[in-house]
Amino acid sequence: MDRADPWAFVGMAGMACAFFLYAASLTFAAWWVVALLMLVWAALLLVATAWWTPHPRLVPVVAAVAVLVWVGAVALVA
Repeated sequence: MDRADPWAFVGMAGMACAFFLYAASLTFAAWWVVALLMLVWAALLLVATAWWTPHPRLVPVVAAVAVLVWVGAVALVA
């Protein structure tokens, strides 16, 4: 059996962190902005899950993209 690549786990931990950023946006952003952000996060989670086995080293990149999307959305809302 092959060893699991730790980068996939790092990426999923990053996705969990990004989820809390997206959810906390409800304190300062309109509900519909947060709903759109959650849809984007869900799509990125699907990509990260699909890349878990074939591209485990790219899963942290997906998490970084999730954080960058959040930063961009917050910059547009603020």
